[in-house]
Amino acid sequence: MDKFIVSARKYRPQNFSTVVGQSHITTTLKNAINNNQLAHAFLFCGPRGVGKTTCARILAKTINCENKTGEGEACNTCNSCVSFDNGSSMNIHELDAASNNSVDDIRSLVEQVRFAPQAGDYKVYIVDEVHMLSAAAFNAFLKTLEEPPPYAIFILATTEKHKILPTILSRCQIFDFKRITTNDTVEHIQEICDKEEITAEKTALHIIAQKSEGCMRDALSILDKIVSFTGGKITYTNTLEHLNILDEDYYFSMLDHMRKQQLSDALLLFDTINQKGFEGDTFLEGFTEFVRNLLVSKEPKAAILLDVAEDFKQKYLQVSLDTDTAWMLSALNLLTDSNIGYKQARNKKLFVEMTLIKLSYLQQALEISAGDGGISKKKLTDSAKPVAFKALPIIRVKDDKPVPVAEHPAPKAASLVIEEERTERPAPVSAPAPAQRQQPATPAPTTTLPGGSMGTLGNIRAKLAEKNKVVSGPKPLLLEELKSSLAVHIEKLFAEKNNLGASTIKAAALSIVDDNTFTIIVDNTLQQKIIEAERSGLIHHLQDHFNNRILKYSIIIDEKERVEEPEAKTLNRKQQYALMTEQYPLIKELRERLRLEVD
Repeated sequence: MDKFIVSARKYRPQNFSTVVGQSHITTTLKNAINNNQLAHAFLFCGPRGVGKTTCARILAKTINCENKTGEGEACNTCNSCVSFDNGSSMNIHELDAASNNSVDDIRSLVEQVRFAPQAGDYKVYIVDEVHMLSAAAFNAFLKTLEEPPPYAIFILATTEKHKILPTILSRCQIFDFKRITTNDTVEHIQEICDKEEITAEKTALHIIAQKSEGCMRDALSILDKIVSFTGGKITYTNTLEHLNILDEDYYFSMLDHMRKQQLSDALLLFDTINQKGFEGDTFLEGFTEFVRNLLVSKEPKAAILLDVAEDFKQKYLQVSLDTDTAWMLSALNLLTDSNIGYKQARNKKLFVEMTLIKLSYLQQALEISAGDGGISKKKLTDSAKPVAFKALPIIRVKDDKPVPVAEHPAPKAASLVIEEERTERPAPVSAPAPAQRQQPATPAPTTTLPGGSMGTLGNIRAKLAEKNKVVSGPKPLLLEELKSSLAVHIEKLFAEKNNLGASTIKAAALSIVDDNTFTIIVDNTLQQKIIEAERSGLIHHLQDHFNNRILKYSIIIDEKERVEEPEAKTLNRKQQYALMTEQYPLIKELRERLRLEVD
């Protein structure tokens, strides 16, 4: 029985045209070979499993091929190509820098470079995982890499370019490999399935390509596992079961329950998912990606970013049209926070259920916050200012001559009631002109809006003035009035349990600068910071009290001179005795009678 060879090795590309997803690199290398413009050192960098080592081997085989094609490909039939495919070529040397990263390994490699090839034009040295070399090994490699013999070509491969010394990077021609797209992976796997006579659904292959995350080697390894698991028949269902991936139909059902606010059905569905062996974090991550796909499907221009199987694309587009954008954005924020907080949660199932409860009533919360008139926006001004209208002049008639009367001052606010002012006029001797015709004395009528009576214009002005706190002008800034206003604000701070701020303002001194400015005098920087923290509420209170929007204040620190207290000196026994005898002379007499000595 033949030995089994994994698909990643069995179907490894043998020429540039079979390399998947790296056409920008293969085209450059083929042109360099055709134009005889090969560099002496290459650096292939990129993610794992995208073809770096494969392209290095193809390049080594092609440049030594005896019968190159017109497109710059190896013929695979000459002695050099056959010996290369059999692994017996002496013109290629591979070094795994992950396990051979010492200075001695690089020195032995440099010693081999001195010998010219026995057959062929070039000797190629492939150093894989070159970022694992030590700093000393890099330094030992620098001179040879900069000025190698004309027959030596170095190909360095790495997944972490940032770990390589800049002196190495500057000596190499760098090629950046990219991740293989999902569509390219699906097409390549489909070709292999056709060659191996494996029945595979397109959606199942798409799931395999998504799981590999742009790595062809991983995709082929997953394919081999699923073929062994299913016996050569790959379906969407058994692929999901083998890769432990949740079916997207569950997400569509969960979304339907949430939009209809069917909380019990959503919780029962999650319990079913949990009993199938899927953990809560798997569900949250999958549902987050599902909502993201819905949001991407909302706009036709962004639909190309939808990385799902073709069978599901139409369903995503249809469901996204019926889902509110505000709901999707809020759900993404909520799910992102849940993904972060899941690890800290003790009862993880309850944590996921709480997230489902919030999502089920999210639409209702958005409607409540929006209100009847749409979502409220922050006002641009501190308070609404009424629009003043210019009053029309009133013309009185006296002795048949029109006399203009001084204009009434414009009202402070736009009134909803229009009052017509009419006065009695004496009857003229002759018929006046139409503009001067006498009108009978009538009470002043009041025009109101439909729906109720409003009273006179004066009452309404008074009500509007009281509501909007409109007065004739700003109050004068006097020290006593300022202190009384601050006392009211201090009582408010005490009521709000802000004792520190209230006490600091109460202890500060005040000084009037001009009609619109005053200063608050404090003792130290700490008091200044405390009052500064209360600036917003304090200035609004004072501006409203004095009806002065340009009222302002500044805080000045007046540090009082500190009286330095004399430092306490430590006295010895004799000094203490001398001080005591000065105050109490009888102590000296007592010592002499008892014949005591001072230490």
